[in-house]
Amino acid sequence: MNPTQFISDILKEIGVPGLFDIAFMSLFIYAILALFNKTKARFVLTGIIIMSVVYLLARQFNLVLTTSVLQTFFAVIFIALIIIFQEEIRQFLEQIALWSLSPQLAIERYKGSVREEIDILVRTLTDLSKERIGALVILPAKTSVESAVEGGTALGGKLSEPLLKSLLDPHSIGHDGAIIVDKGTVIKFSCHLPLSKNFGALVNRGTRHAAALGLSEVNDALCLVVSEERGTISVARNAELREVGPEQLGLILEKFYSEVNPIKKRRHFFSFFTRNFREKAIAIFMAIALWFVFVHESKLVYRTYSVPVKYTTLPAELAVEDIKPDRVKVTFLGPRRAFYFFNEKEVEIFLKIPEARKGLKTVDISESSLKFPKDISLENIEPRRVLVRIDSTETAEEK
Repeated sequence: MNPTQFISDILKEIGVPGLFDIAFMSLFIYAILALFNKTKARFVLTGIIIMSVVYLLARQFNLVLTTSVLQTFFAVIFIALIIIFQEEIRQFLEQIALWSLSPQLAIERYKGSVREEIDILVRTLTDLSKERIGALVILPAKTSVESAVEGGTALGGKLSEPLLKSLLDPHSIGHDGAIIVDKGTVIKFSCHLPLSKNFGALVNRGTRHAAALGLSEVNDALCLVVSEERGTISVARNAELREVGPEQLGLILEKFYSEVNPIKKRRHFFSFFTRNFREKAIAIFMAIALWFVFVHESKLVYRTYSVPVKYTTLPAELAVEDIKPDRVKVTFLGPRRAFYFFNEKEVEIFLKIPEARKGLKTVDISESSLKFPKDISLENIEPRRVLVRIDSTETAEEK
């Protein structure tokens, strides 16, 4: 088939309402993926997506047991997810309201969250420096730090001053490791970083400074260090380590956040397609798959088959010599997916010949005479009567 003709046929099948349906569902799925991508919920969401794909395949291939079990699973897990991820769901609904009613308000809210994050970091590190409690905080930039970080314990907690101080408490098991903070979330703690070999820059500095400088040599992350020996605050980035005061730290953080997440009033048209491309591609694929499974494959279609006519057991002395016609056309109605693995041999017609005796007999074919799958319905039989010639067993054998 011509590819152009194939695409044209698909678009005609989908139609304008279907395109709007797919577009709306794509946006909805993308919003969920984008919101949960940086939270602890992303792992559960990934598992649900995998289970959903298995369910769609099971439904498509008519795997009754698997479909039934997964339907029960989703019914139970739906309630559990609402309880477990009520905070993420609340944020999701708030984001929808903000962006639909006032995009500018959403931008202002984002600025406020960044300001709050900066204030938390400055206050916490300042307090720790006064108390001479060591700290190492990593703020990822545009390049992921996962490849440069070893160990660590996943947390996914909302950034706050009490949380940071509890993790950095000298009696805490994560005190000596690095804390990774990204977009207002404490991603990991007790992480190990590569140590720098630039001993000239590490004079009179400890292991935390060596780790911060080491990461800055291989990654564009911003590393914040508090020295427990001297009570000073240092920042490391782009293979450079320097001491700063609280006010200077605030300015550095403001510049860093504006660089990593710049707020642009106008974006290039094509940036919409390139930004978060993976999430958008997954959302479109899932929306199309859902449309085909629940809409396209659920559409009712007619299918006609030529079925041989058989008969039930006759008395021993009688035998069927001939049936005319020996095949009839049977038309069924059912969802399109029901016919994908439909076996024509599953359809059988068994005539019940009442008061059987020698000679010609007209026998009606009713729905009770047919055997066919339960997920389709019988629409028509043509013809509805057949002519059966019955003779004695001996005569039939001789012929």
